[in-house]
Amino acid sequence: MEELYRIYAGVLGLLIGSFLNVVIHRLPRNTDMVVSRSACPKCSAPIPWWLNIPLVSWIYLRGKCKNCSAPISWRYPAVELAMGLIMFLAFPQLLSPELLFRWIFISAISGALICHFFIDLEHKILPDSINIYLLCLILPYEIMFNSPMHWLAGGAFGFLGPLAVSWGFYKWKGKVGLGGGDIKLWGVLGVYLGPFGIMENIFFSCFLGSIVGIILILAKRYDREGGIPFGPFIIVVSFVQLFNPGLLSSLGINIF
Repeated sequence: MEELYRIYAGVLGLLIGSFLNVVIHRLPRNTDMVVSRSACPKCSAPIPWWLNIPLVSWIYLRGKCKNCSAPISWRYPAVELAMGLIMFLAFPQLLSPELLFRWIFISAISGALICHFFIDLEHKILPDSINIYLLCLILPYEIMFNSPMHWLAGGAFGFLGPLAVSWGFYKWKGKVGLGGGDIKLWGVLGVYLGPFGIMENIFFSCFLGSIVGIILILAKRYDREGGIPFGPFIIVVSFVQLFNPGLLSSLGINIF
């Protein structure tokens, strides 16, 4: 029976992933996310429900619009599959109110982080509305289950530490080195991860970003004017901490 519930959870994740694609596409463009029907971004032809089934429709259409044959981005099935797998794999083996509550909490955070990831990749922004949504999820949870020192110190360090570094860089170089969305996201994640967890996130996301930056420079793919979005590195490390908090330590990677 538990395995059947897990399959239901995965299907629900696919459906939620379909809605996340709507958020990713429409939120940065300030368009309606609830009432307006799905339509092809290229030809604006409405998409009927039977061509809007997560994963299945993309495979059936072979990644092209039925009306104009414009390519449908790989992001659509990727987001649906990612959310489906997260909700499937994270579903508790033992059913209890506490574990189900934790599953809902983790799934909700994961959906917001997935939106952040793809919006930042395309638009190089981390919308305030998603950061506020994350804070509204995380803060009540932390107040219920952790001490004030954990979430207060984590939030303060996550926000004020990068803010101070960004301010110093601006005074030194005369330009912004770190986006405000990144700083706010670190502040929100600090509430959840606590002071040591957010320090770990800052260290490893900067390390990961440096490695990718070096690779792009060597491959002559680095955009010196636009730079590269930093949010995805924060989010990748966050997912590791969210689903396997002890993984970095178990690999012998420890900054403390």
